[in-house]
Amino acid sequence: MIRDITLGQYYPGGSWVHRLDPRVKIIITIAYIAALFVVKDLWGFLLAAVALAAAVAVSRVPLPYILRGLKPILLIILFTILLNLFMIPGTPLVSFWIFTITRQGLYTALFMAVRLILLIISASLLTLTTRPISLTDGIESLLSPTKKIGVPTHELAMMMTIALRFIPTLLEETDKIMKAQQARGADFQSGNLFKRAKSLIPILVPLFISAFRIAQDLAMAMEARCYQGGGNRTRMNAMKPGLRDLAAAGVFLAFLAAVILERIFW
Repeated sequence: MIRDITLGQYYPGGSWVHRLDPRVKIIITIAYIAALFVVKDLWGFLLAAVALAAAVAVSRVPLPYILRGLKPILLIILFTILLNLFMIPGTPLVSFWIFTITRQGLYTALFMAVRLILLIISASLLTLTTRPISLTDGIESLLSPTKKIGVPTHELAMMMTIALRFIPTLLEETDKIMKAQQARGADFQSGNLFKRAKSLIPILVPLFISAFRIAQDLAMAMEARCYQGGGNRTRMNAMKPGLRDLAAAGVFLAFLAAVILERIFW
């Protein structure tokens, strides 16, 4: 399950989505996630799913690879479904013991599960099709207006990108530690949920030590290369929106218009 997390990883490719301006992709992803919370019915979610499926198809990232990233959050999705299924009042459908499933609870549970799935896939698609350095430059460029009020935009963008970049590294390190513990007789599979959670505690100490070591190595490597953030840095490839980016923005604006119209008139 550790290796199934795709958020923060980059999938090399030369597709139309890979070549988009990172600023356009970031804005589209944020707006898409916001649109998911505007949608309230089946047709709206169907429209959002079709739009995301088209983006995945154009990106040429294998669908099984993207869906693999949903495995680590299946427990969260299941918990969300159960919570909405039994806690929302409305027209009763099924009653047993102290639990009652209502029509409104069923709809809300279904929509929340779909919303979480689409949210994770859209966020994963952003990192899968954008190089970490491009993601940093895009975030910094979008935050650049805040420099006038003293916000360290470059440092913030660098921290966010490093955090995303090192998710796969820390997951791989966790996998190595778990295998080393299992070779020494540790058991992470048997027992109830609380026992299995307690068995993971010995992993945390070496994982934190490894994370601090990786951070120190990264800091020393950046200092050895005379890295200095801020406005004095230049870029080898300047970001300039082209016709491809304008077309993507136009298509997404059409999607947003369809979502808003569906919400108003359906």
